[in-house]
Amino acid sequence: MYTFNTSCHGCHVSQVSINYDLSTDSYRTTWTEPGINCETCHNPGGEHVRVARETPKGEPLKDPKIIVTKKFTVEQHNSTCGPCHAKMSPISPVFTPGERFFDHYDLATLEDTDFSPDGRDLGENYTYTRWLMSPCAKSGKLSCMHCHTSSGRYRFRKPEDANKACLPCHGERVENVSAHSRHPAESEASRCVSCHMPVTEFARMRRSDHSMLPPTPAATVAYKSPNACNLCHTDKDAAWADNLVRAWRPRDYQAPVLRQAGLVNAARKRDWKQLPEMLAWLEEKDHDEVVAASLIRLLRACPDEKKWPAFINALSDPSPLVRGAAAVALNGYITPKSLPALLAATRDDYLLVRIRAAEALAGVPPDRLPKADRESLEKAREEAETSFRARPDDHASHYNLGNFYLAGGKPKKALDEFAFSSRLRPDSIPPLVNASLAHNALGENDKAEKSLRRALKIDPANFAANLNLGMLLGETGKTKESEAAFRAAAKADPASPVAAFNLCVIASKDRMDEALKWCRKASELRPEDPRYGYTYAFFLDRKGDTAKAIPVLRKIVDRKQPYPLAYVMLGTIYEKQGKTVEAKKVYRKAADNAELSEQDRAAFRNKLDSMGK
Repeated sequence: MYTFNTSCHGCHVSQVSINYDLSTDSYRTTWTEPGINCETCHNPGGEHVRVARETPKGEPLKDPKIIVTKKFTVEQHNSTCGPCHAKMSPISPVFTPGERFFDHYDLATLEDTDFSPDGRDLGENYTYTRWLMSPCAKSGKLSCMHCHTSSGRYRFRKPEDANKACLPCHGERVENVSAHSRHPAESEASRCVSCHMPVTEFARMRRSDHSMLPPTPAATVAYKSPNACNLCHTDKDAAWADNLVRAWRPRDYQAPVLRQAGLVNAARKRDWKQLPEMLAWLEEKDHDEVVAASLIRLLRACPDEKKWPAFINALSDPSPLVRGAAAVALNGYITPKSLPALLAATRDDYLLVRIRAAEALAGVPPDRLPKADRESLEKAREEAETSFRARPDDHASHYNLGNFYLAGGKPKKALDEFAFSSRLRPDSIPPLVNASLAHNALGENDKAEKSLRRALKIDPANFAANLNLGMLLGETGKTKESEAAFRAAAKADPASPVAAFNLCVIASKDRMDEALKWCRKASELRPEDPRYGYTYAFFLDRKGDTAKAIPVLRKIVDRKQPYPLAYVMLGTIYEKQGKTVEAKKVYRKAADNAELSEQDRAAFRNKLDSMGK
């Protein structure tokens, strides 16, 4: 990932062509000159020179034959600067100045730990993510060109011009700078950028925070993120700075930042106790798009199904960044509610959203869709394939394309891409694990096992490799080896309900007490998945502990979880105990549960009829 041709060339030289040859894994890279030249923003100038020479002196050019950036909108200026100043991933082969950022790039947000939970820089973050969090940028009036020349130089270097960058929007504060800053007017601390764009250092590089937000020392106290006050007052701590700004400002301007940061921090730690607050925040009308995208990406790891409606709603968010994140988050959740929203996203105005929707819908057969949906999905899938091929020298691009093919029922094509990914990054385990799934889909279980064994040579404790090996060996009847692999998976991730559940099933054949221990663990780790609770109750009942099985089943029924076997089992237990009234209550709850299929509900209604309502 640190090869110059792969990751660095585009922003450090002009008119680059990497000319990568995948068959030989080699480059024939050419470029015009180091740095950013005129043609970077204006496109090739040969025709411009010809027209200029042919036009009589003093006459205007009828057609300059180049991109004229003076005519750009604020968004076009920002999108033109963005690619080289963003922690991004390309989604198209070519970007032309004046085009929109999210038609060509996806953007890293606060799910990346190079950002602190409140967004401050901790690593290599470039600028664009924090820029999108700026109230000044959100106004739609501020472009990069307000403060910078086209070559990137700062326009306000002279001491007497220091605060002119904040005019005309903040004239009153600029004119009374000492009252606003609480520092002498001639001091460094009364320069607007000192407090609102503090400089941090990473890898011997200095960068300014382009969020332009005020100092938030309370976030330093909570998350150890940098703040402007203590960059100058190094002899004081963040609590001192926090007390001062709270005394100076009657409005608690730190509260919104701390609220957002708290939600991001909890999601990073997979602390889902704050899930209701996270989902409520996503529904707020004026939420920050960067934080919203961050939460959606982090919430993918949350097992609670309450997240799904929020993701579906986010497909209608004003921000293409948020809509794209929501489409990715819905991958693997195709339901009557999500499908129409994702199909509509394949017709989105932004490429980012269309290709992310196509990824989520990779396994949906187009021939079952109405013509309009089928056509938009096929087009979006073509765009997605082109997107994955935008970086042929990047192992992750091949891995993602392999996943796209695998989900779409093309395991042979998937294997080719996983092989390319592994060749480019031999120490990467995910392509080997997913290659095993492709081999399994082709009935090549011997090759699937070899792929997983290869992954485990790289990392014997890898959770995904051990879990998939356990499933594969169990499928092929190698029970003892399967159990060993599941035990290794459970050791690698003690919070895995899948590993615990499979160990429960294996142990139930001859070690019921141990099986119950694993089943109980699975149900406690994932109470929202009724399959685990039902299995635990099933084995309790088999052992003769029916009294303990009943409350486990009651939880499933009382939560109205859509698992008909639990209703059948609980009702049957009550019937055997002669508790007909209780049994009828259970069957009635099942018949009234809209989450169950109509066929299941009808069966429970018939059961009630046979018992006499």
